[in-house]
Amino acid sequence: MSPLSVKAFAKINLGLLITGKRPDGYHTLETIFAPINWYDTLEFADSGLISMSCSNIALPVDDSNLCIKAAKSLQQFAGLQRGIAMTLHKEVPFGAGLGGGSSDAATVLRVLNDLWQVNASPVELHALAVKLGADVPYFLAMKGLAYAEGIGDELDDLALTLPYYIVTVFPEEHISTVWAYKNFYPRFERELPDLKLLVSELCSFGKKEGISAFENDFEPAVFDHFPAVRLVKSTLLDAGSIFASLSGSGSAVFGFFEKEGEALAAMKRLPETYRMSLTPPGFAMVQ
Repeated sequence: MSPLSVKAFAKINLGLLITGKRPDGYHTLETIFAPINWYDTLEFADSGLISMSCSNIALPVDDSNLCIKAAKSLQQFAGLQRGIAMTLHKEVPFGAGLGGGSSDAATVLRVLNDLWQVNASPVELHALAVKLGADVPYFLAMKGLAYAEGIGDELDDLALTLPYYIVTVFPEEHISTVWAYKNFYPRFERELPDLKLLVSELCSFGKKEGISAFENDFEPAVFDHFPAVRLVKSTLLDAGSIFASLSGSGSAVFGFFEKEGEALAAMKRLPETYRMSLTPPGFAMVQ
């Protein structure tokens, strides 16, 4: 085969409500996943072994890497001896709450299922994806907005896209998911908003009245411990964002803008050292 190059897009969370804790230690949640135009690029080439290289030397490329885990899990599922040489051009920051590693792993599963002619069904691929990480099933099966519950693996395709320019900012702080779950402030007993209804009204009818209900339960603790992250949100709001929030467990923050000029002006207000992306209205992942 000639080398194959594939984009692995990131996501933001529009609302992230932590609803409880299971006996196995995992937390249950409700969230809306939304894709953004910020992506890693994965290249695949023939090889007798499963191997990987990465443009970011800070990321390990051994068996702890999610891409390697994804390839080996599919290899084991199919009972194959085939290999693949993968090259990851890393652009999506890690420790940012943007799901970059999960998207990379989902891309590996999807591409190798085709290249190796495994022909695993969507249900079988979903089962492999869940074992790799709670966000992986979203990237495997969805292109636009999706409602998620459980540990984030129970998905409902909403067949919607966001009607805003989305500015996503990484304030050069790496926050581990483990830290975030240990330090967030639980509010398990509250009455939960209907995220599916609110996002449908927002995307289909432009109703912005309920947008403040898209709270992220990690945000208060993250803002208390990482003031630079809090400052990004306030800067986006001051620049005219109609809504801004932490994504996932952070540290990335995003803001919605109705006009491209306002979005670009907001990006100029932030430090040049911060990595950022601009996503156009109606964006969906190409798979």
